[in-house]
Amino acid sequence: MTRTLNPRTIELVKATVPALEASGLDIVHEMYSRMFRDPAIRDLFNQSHQGGDAAQPRALTGAILAYASNIENLAALAPAVERIAQKHVGLQIQPDHYPHVAEALLGAISHVLGEAATEEILAAWGEAYWFLADILIAREKRLYQAQVDSTGGWNGWREFRIDAVIPESSVIKSFVLRPVDGGPVMAHKPGQYLTFWFDIPGHPPAKRNYSVSAAPNGETYRISVKREPLGLASGWLHDQPAGTVLKVAAPAGEFFLDEQPSRPVVLLSGGVGLTPMVAMLESLVGQGAQVPVQYIHGTHDRDTHAMRDHVRALAARGHDVKVTDFHQTPLPDEVAGRDYDLAGLITEEWLLANTPAAEADYYICGPRPFLRAAVSALSLAGVASARIHYEFFGPADELLAA
Repeated sequence: MTRTLNPRTIELVKATVPALEASGLDIVHEMYSRMFRDPAIRDLFNQSHQGGDAAQPRALTGAILAYASNIENLAALAPAVERIAQKHVGLQIQPDHYPHVAEALLGAISHVLGEAATEEILAAWGEAYWFLADILIAREKRLYQAQVDSTGGWNGWREFRIDAVIPESSVIKSFVLRPVDGGPVMAHKPGQYLTFWFDIPGHPPAKRNYSVSAAPNGETYRISVKREPLGLASGWLHDQPAGTVLKVAAPAGEFFLDEQPSRPVVLLSGGVGLTPMVAMLESLVGQGAQVPVQYIHGTHDRDTHAMRDHVRALAARGHDVKVTDFHQTPLPDEVAGRDYDLAGLITEEWLLANTPAAEADYYICGPRPFLRAAVSALSLAGVASARIHYEFFGPADELLAA
């Protein structure tokens, strides 16, 4: 029998929406403060996304508000629930972690709202929390089982050795990873990511997601990582030589290429957002896909342009693959047609005029402003949401127009 929420619970949770709009961020900060008193719980989170005006608290605040607002229509939250479940599996979240979150959330609501958080309100939020938690736990259990049932799959943290380090641009390096145990590796879906546990001297464990930047081959994974100016994990990783051993969780993520595309495919990326796109392009070319494919990439200049020659070589082998490179500010000695195709940014007007918006599937990855502009332009042009697929790095702290 399908479990449902008590109508009184729905009524009470919806009644708290104005309070969440006014004090939601305070509740989330208090919630994190309570959870992080336990180092084992703290270490599950990317600390670079916490505190102050960081993205993760805003993302969670928005998620809680969305849940309360849509509690009568949870089907509307299905994509968000899947994304959360996939992230949890990457981070190795287990059922016994959920009570810690429940205690922190309810304690935070009580602390911030004071007398307004009556026993009835707290009981309603407790029921609503566990209703959603049970959905997530059940989905995560299926995902964990699918991983371990796959050839080369695993649960938990598996050791991989850096087999090769490949400079791709002035800011991006690729790392080829091979399992220390010598066994096969699970075939990821092009577009998915790996989650890493980094033990960086002088710091708590750092968890990071990096998209796989190669098609599945059963033996290795490749990730391509940008050294961020203040990036603890990316800076440390860039300094590691071949032979370094890393702890890695199995592939996860809800952003991936259709296994058998039947419509034109547009791969659109900005900056290091090219990483999942290269995996998709390798897969499309490798499987001999017969649909038209456009690979469109924007970066600053020749020095920051990663994997250009590799992409061009793939396009030459493909059935109907067209590559268009944008350099925002070409270097003085760059030549159009040789180093890049078009100068400036990828504009909405250019995108709609030069891609088959009436029929294509769009796969998009890049910085939030890039994503927001691209998704908004396509949506407003009438492209169905089912044909707009996107991935972003970091928490989803902004709603994209749809």
